[in-house]
Amino acid sequence: MNNSSIDDYSSAERGFCGMAKNTQDLRQRRPQQPVIDAFDRKILAALAADGSQSYARLGETVGLSAPAVHERVRRLRQSGTIKGVHAALDGAALGKPLLAFVHVEAAGWGKSERLMQVLQFPEVEEMHSIAGDASVLFKVRTASPQALEAFLSQIHAVPGVTGTRSYIALSTYLERPVQAGVTNSWPEMPLPE
Repeated sequence: MNNSSIDDYSSAERGFCGMAKNTQDLRQRRPQQPVIDAFDRKILAALAADGSQSYARLGETVGLSAPAVHERVRRLRQSGTIKGVHAALDGAALGKPLLAFVHVEAAGWGKSERLMQVLQFPEVEEMHSIAGDASVLFKVRTASPQALEAFLSQIHAVPGVTGTRSYIALSTYLERPVQAGVTNSWPEMPLPE
């Protein structure tokens, strides 16, 4: 730092020994990711399976006391590892049996303020910015093909959208939230048939 730039700062902005404090180039530190141990993973897996469990029941499941589980859950919530606890709803029972994945092709990146407005529709379950030949992927659950068509018309009305491709799920074999487990060692050979 040269002396002329130091003189540009007011005395209130000077640090120790008359040196100017210049913090514009400093990066903000990202919060440290919490260390997730085996007990945390067991707790998270149990909560993912049934989020309504008591701390006592969770403690029995993972081999800890209820207060220890309570403290770990509090820490996991505070760190953002646990975002919330949700009920798993059945789409067909709610009158929305049609599950579709909609790829949105757009000029430019695709994510725009107008496109984000479609998130207000309860049929939209997920929205992802993706790599590949599409820029945005929606997971939507609708009452009928006509309702899906109405959703698509909303997408096509967004400036910059050049096309969509929709994939309708005929059967669902697995649908689950984020899992607490991690595969530490992938098989060298593909799984047997």
